[in-house]
Amino acid sequence: MSRPLFLTLADDSWQRAHYAMVVAAGALSLGRDVTIFAGGRSVLALTLDWSGLQGFITDNVLETRGIAGFGELRAAVLDFGATVMACETGLTMAGLVPEELLEGVMVKGIVSFLELAGDNPLLAL
Repeated sequence: MSRPLFLTLADDSWQRAHYAMVVAAGALSLGRDVTIFAGGRSVLALTLDWSGLQGFITDNVLETRGIAGFGELRAAVLDFGATVMACETGLTMAGLVPEELLEGVMVKGIVSFLELAGDNPLLAL
């Protein structure tokens, strides 16, 4: 059995958030459990409107290039059962409230994430 994958995001980079969703979707398609923790301003990636991320590229631009859009990837990650957490402090930093997050995203602190990860390695993107 494969080890679970634990991903962390810490900044407001659209490219890092997009790649995290690519990695998560790939791992989920292989049957691995995935947990994503968004800290700092990376919580913007977990809102309906992610255009506040730095270097934002619209989904239609990506799709014309044959690349999965951010919205499609996020939906797949949530639909395939990833555990997705937004940092409490990150929400405050970004000026957001929990109601602005996508359905299925939990508001947790870093201690909750680390406790869940246990001795498993963390991948920081």
